[in-house]
Amino acid sequence: MSTPPAPSLKSLPAKPTGLRAAAQAAPGPAVGEPTGAARKGVPSAPRPDPHQADGRYPIAWLHISAPRGAVPTATSTCRCGRDRSAVGHTKVLALIDAHTAHRDTCPLRNHQEGRQAA
Repeated sequence: MSTPPAPSLKSLPAKPTGLRAAAQAAPGPAVGEPTGAARKGVPSAPRPDPHQADGRYPIAWLHISAPRGAVPTATSTCRCGRDRSAVGHTKVLALIDAHTAHRDTCPLRNHQEGRQAA
């Protein structure tokens, strides 16, 4: 009994004859497709521009650092050139009061032209 010859592994299979449609992909979410609310098309609420200028801008800063168990420190800085610092409980409290009082005397906050004209 003779067996038929084994096909060669190096040869290409026979070329199909005729046309046929490509296989369809299974339905499902595409890669990178948004999920949750974005997928459902929920509109986002338009918000006002958070960077819209209202005419106000910072002039003076008070930075207080009081870590637990350590000595508190504070710095008071103003655009008019005032720059103060304090170390210790009593000096920091005094600097806070001085920073608050500086609001009334700061030349950038209180225009001197109006006082001189009156």
